[in-house]
Amino acid sequence: MDFVIGGLAASGASIFSNPFDVVKTRMQLQGELQARGKHQVFYKNVFHAGWVIAKNEGIRGLQKGLGTAILMHSVRNSTRLGIYQWLHKKEYLTNEHGKTIFYRSALASAFAGAAGAFLGSPLFLVKTQLQSQAADSISVGTQHGHKGAFAAFRSIYHKDGISGLWRGGNAVVLRAVVGSSAQLTSFAITKDMLRDYEVFVRYPIVTSFVASIIGGVFQCILMNPFDLVSVRLYNQGVDQNGRGLLYNGIFDAFVKIGKKEGLRGFYKGVTASYVRLAPHGALCLVFWDMLKDLHEKHLAKSKVTSPKYVKSENKEVR
Repeated sequence: MDFVIGGLAASGASIFSNPFDVVKTRMQLQGELQARGKHQVFYKNVFHAGWVIAKNEGIRGLQKGLGTAILMHSVRNSTRLGIYQWLHKKEYLTNEHGKTIFYRSALASAFAGAAGAFLGSPLFLVKTQLQSQAADSISVGTQHGHKGAFAAFRSIYHKDGISGLWRGGNAVVLRAVVGSSAQLTSFAITKDMLRDYEVFVRYPIVTSFVASIIGGVFQCILMNPFDLVSVRLYNQGVDQNGRGLLYNGIFDAFVKIGKKEGLRGFYKGVTASYVRLAPHGALCLVFWDMLKDLHEKHLAKSKVTSPKYVKSENKEVR
């Protein structure tokens, strides 16, 4: 049930965060391997980018790849949050006082994030290529021309086989290790601190929300360079042998981006990334906490009303 709860929480959050994901992807591809000031700027900032996309592609342009994004986040987070919650229930991540142990939480969330990222990699690939597709007047990066998610999967599979669906998967796994460990660990520790100081003690949802916002800050700062590299590797064109036309892998991508675009190049779209991550992470983790609470209350109620429990209680009364 922990895995189902994680998937449902992420699916609900994806509907609200996807427009920012589209904006982030476009901004990360803008000026690819070109020095600052040497390329045309279609998207000046997150708000301008949203307006430009809506103006040229309609409101639906801001929800490109939504179906694939929902499925991707569901697969990735059902795995990630499910594994993490299972380990938490087994008390592997806390001390005898129930407080989160930093290094254990970091390792657990990194492993859980990597597992989810690997399983969801083909969906991330297709999502990225669908979100990058733009009107000719504002297009950036490689334009794949997919007519939909199924057409994209079919095209990639026919051209490059199963391995083609996991192209760039090692980069997104690394991205997830960094992002997941930063988010879940800071989220858990922040919740512990807020509870210790009895902040928002009457409002547990607010506690989860504040902790998730702080978790999003750490996640965004640490993950953005890896996220940008993942998007570039997923979106680049490939030759007849399935090799990337711009990058040969993670290390090559980091070197080329660093040389051509400088350190600031790794933080393209960072504002859009946080605007996406903050509500998505907040909604996902808040939904996660709410669904966990509902599930625990349901289990408790079922236990109390079960015939076996009632019978044992009656024996004790006698």
